[in-house]
Amino acid sequence: MNWIDEIAAGKPEHLAIIDHDSARFTYGQLHEMIARMAAALQTHGVRPGDRVLLVGENCATFAVGMLAIACCQAWITPINARQTRAEVDAIQTHCDARCAVFTPEASDNSTAHGRAMGAASLGRLDCGEMLVSPIRDCLPEPIENLPDNRVAALMYTTGTTSAPKGVMLTHANLLWNAKTSSKIRGLTPEDEILAILPGTHIYCFSSGILAAFYAGASVRFVPRFTPQAVLDAFADGSSVMPAVPQMYQTIVNHLKSRGEVPNAPRLRLISSGGAPLDPDWKVGIEAFFGLPLHNGYGLTETSPGVSLTRPKNPRKDASVGEVVPDVEVVIDAPDKDGIGEVLIRGPNIMKGYYRDAQATATAIQPDGFFRSGDLGRFGAEGELYIVGRKKELIIRSGFNIYPPEIEAMLTRHPDILQAAVVGRQIKGNEEVLAFLLTTGDVSEGEVVQWLRARLVAYKIPQQIFIVDGFPVAPTGKILKHKLIDTFTDLLANL
Repeated sequence: MNWIDEIAAGKPEHLAIIDHDSARFTYGQLHEMIARMAAALQTHGVRPGDRVLLVGENCATFAVGMLAIACCQAWITPINARQTRAEVDAIQTHCDARCAVFTPEASDNSTAHGRAMGAASLGRLDCGEMLVSPIRDCLPEPIENLPDNRVAALMYTTGTTSAPKGVMLTHANLLWNAKTSSKIRGLTPEDEILAILPGTHIYCFSSGILAAFYAGASVRFVPRFTPQAVLDAFADGSSVMPAVPQMYQTIVNHLKSRGEVPNAPRLRLISSGGAPLDPDWKVGIEAFFGLPLHNGYGLTETSPGVSLTRPKNPRKDASVGEVVPDVEVVIDAPDKDGIGEVLIRGPNIMKGYYRDAQATATAIQPDGFFRSGDLGRFGAEGELYIVGRKKELIIRSGFNIYPPEIEAMLTRHPDILQAAVVGRQIKGNEEVLAFLLTTGDVSEGEVVQWLRARLVAYKIPQQIFIVDGFPVAPTGKILKHKLIDTFTDLLANL
């Protein structure tokens, strides 16, 4: 049995995909489309070891493309079609891609990228056109003798740093995560997983799509998030949704504004990841849906699974659950509160950063532990808490300040919808800056007064700004490294 057969192991007659246009495809049809696209790509000139861009949004063609590229023993390099031309060009140049596959039926942005890259049709599948750019002259990477060591996907990180890196994930990494995620969440062929996060994001790519296919479940593809699109999917039978916290909160706000409650007859599991989960949001979301909101922790470099809360033992706090089987986590150099950098070792760890041996050596220690850059601690029951990014730690007058703690307190205010806290170096110290989305019924000065009754003095932001929006990734995750540049004008007026 090859890797694709083990991943897409559903019975041939069983439903595998509900497409963006409501078309339905069985596992038998899925395998047929994968084989046809793989043959077309090989005839086009795709070789083992080539990097192939998959520039698209959620749809059946995206799923077929990712698995067909893997069948060619090429490296899947997924790119969200909403990224700019310059961003796509930068990734294409860095990885020296052989060609690019697009998803025209589900994404005007993908079509535009295809047009700019001179793409042409290699034929049609039942789910849509095989739109592929011309072959470029490049060198394929050597193919490992052991399939487990072969790179399957080259995932470019979006995110919390200014310089994205190409993360090399092997077939073994992704197969392990698909098995582990599927087992812990109890996925079955009767489940329908809602793919509302971008499939180009590791959370949806690996713990959503691949985990669902491994379990023989079906995947409902929605190209872009809107509250109504999710509610329509719930009403039509979706049973499991992985998403970022901001999506859940947006759905709750949408329903509250209309005086409605969710109509979700088969919904059994909602899980959060990809961004910190605000404790008050968790309480409100759970009350609204009548289900525990599960939480987890992972990174692109860890395929992504590191820890998850368990369906049989949901937690009432905002921990990211217990470490998953086969994975080790240690807290490096803990302080007096047990907080230190989270180090991870196991079958989930990436092969390395593509064409960046120095960054790989910095990230993966000789003993195999990956340095996450996240700060965390263990609780009394072995549960893991992530308290912030090591690079985001603010040291104010000698005190350690963890931005998520301040953000969680700020969002308890009834008129604060969302908060982002960062530090900024000033002469002889570091100051705390808070950027807020509000209802419009509170001022910066009132927020300071409110915080003084709830936080120790050194944690209260020196500067508070009420803004109209945040710089965000396609998942809705706030890009904190862009906050200061985004709001330069506000800071210049200090």
